[in-house]
Order: sequence, then structure tokens, then C-alpha cells
Amino acid sequence: MSATGGFWPGEAPPATEQEEVQEPEATVAEPEPLGWPESHEAEPEPEAGPEPESEVEQASVAEPAVDEPAVVESEPATDEEAGEEPEVAPAGHVPGELDIPDGVAVLEGSPSGADRTVGVVVSRFNGEISNRLLESALEALAAAGVAEERITVMPVPGAFELPIGAMALAKTRRYSCVIALGCVVRGETAHFEYVAGEAASGLQLAGLETGVPVAFGVLTVDTAEQAEVRVDKGADAARAALEMADLFSQVRKQARAG
Repeated sequence: MSATGGFWPGEAPPATEQEEVQEPEATVAEPEPLGWPESHEAEPEPEAGPEPESEVEQASVAEPAVDEPAVVESEPATDEEAGEEPEVAPAGHVPGELDIPDGVAVLEGSPSGADRTVGVVVSRFNGEISNRLLESALEALAAAGVAEERITVMPVPGAFELPIGAMALAKTRRYSCVIALGCVVRGETAHFEYVAGEAASGLQLAGLETGVPVAFGVLTVDTAEQAEVRVDKGADAARAALEMADLFSQVRKQARAG
């Protein structure tokens, strides 16, 4: 040691006099709870297998195939097995009897042609059908006993002229009844509705204004084939006219008798 209190080169200071150096305290990691993994490193991802080539293969891998029951196509039933359905008759006028209680006065006409004078107005339009309607009506009048000389036939151009023709015959008061015959076939325009509707309402008006029965024997059909199977409506109109004429005659007799 030198006189100044220093140290000679090569000498070390005594241990007691050496300045203590504060060393930073080492951080001690807290022990991890038992059962935890030793490290937090990400687990290795499992190696991906070969990808399926199509969606069909994916579906087959994801879900096991289930055997579906085989579908057996049933053969269509034959006419003998199913049975033929009964034919439905077309809608139309169905005659029937009325149940009238006993003791009630009844006025009912009969299609009798004795002492009857009949006027027939017939449309020339669709003449083939109109001729067959006229033939059917004349046969029915003859079967009912109407004398041929007591029948008057008046042709008119078409169904639209039937009402005014029927009105002219009825106003003469020479005829017990009037029969209107014709045929209107539906076309591509509204002409059918106008002619058929006016013919029906006009013929009804002729009967209402004159008090003479006017029978509606006009076919209003969609096709000529439908008219072919309905030509006997001429006979139906003739019988209806005779029945109403007889009924009106009874009403007048009852009124005169008081």
C-alpha cells in the first residue's frame, strides 16, 4: 500500500473494503401446476391425407352408405282390374213427376193436338240442322193429332229474327201456340252471345206480351257435332207448345166458369 492510501499496481483491495455491487435479482419463474404441458408450443397439426377427388367421394367418406330398398315400379292397372267408370250423361232437361198433395186443385196440360192450330217459325241459318229440327217437330205434331192443314211454317233469315216472327204469328190470334226453331253455333267472336241471348229473351217476350205460348226450340251449341245429336229437340219444343196451349185453355175455361 502506498503512503497516499492507494494501492500499488498488482495489489488487490482487501475484501472488506470492496464496494458491494447490487446485482439484479434473478426472476424466478413460478412453478406450473401439475398436469400442464411442459411447453406451450403449438401442437403439430396432423398430416392431411390425400384429398378425395370429387364431392361424391367426400360424401362416401363422411357418411357410410345405407342400402336403400329397391323401388319396384308397379304396372298400370288394366281396365279389368280397375274397372271401367260409368259414363256420365250430359247435363240437360230431365223430365220428372211432381208430388202434389191430395185435395189441392191441379191444372195440368197434356200434349194433345186435337183442335189445335200451330204456327212454326224456323231459321234458315244453319239450314241443315234447322231442317232436321223442323222435321222432328212436324213428326211430333202429327203424332199428337194436329192436322197438317192446321200447321203454318214461316221461315226467317236467322235466329235473331225468330222473336219478331213469333210475335207476328202470335198477334194474329189464329194459333193456339207457336214453335220457334233454329240453331246458333259458337264462333270465335262474341256474336254467339248476342244472337243466342236476344233470341231467348225475345221469344219469351213474345209469349208474355201476347199470352200465346211460344216454345223455345233453338239449339245453342259449341260445335256442329253437338247440334247433330240434339235435333230431336224440335219434337220436345212441339210437345211443350201443345201442353202449354192445353193448359192455357183450361185456365180460360176455369176463369169463365167463375
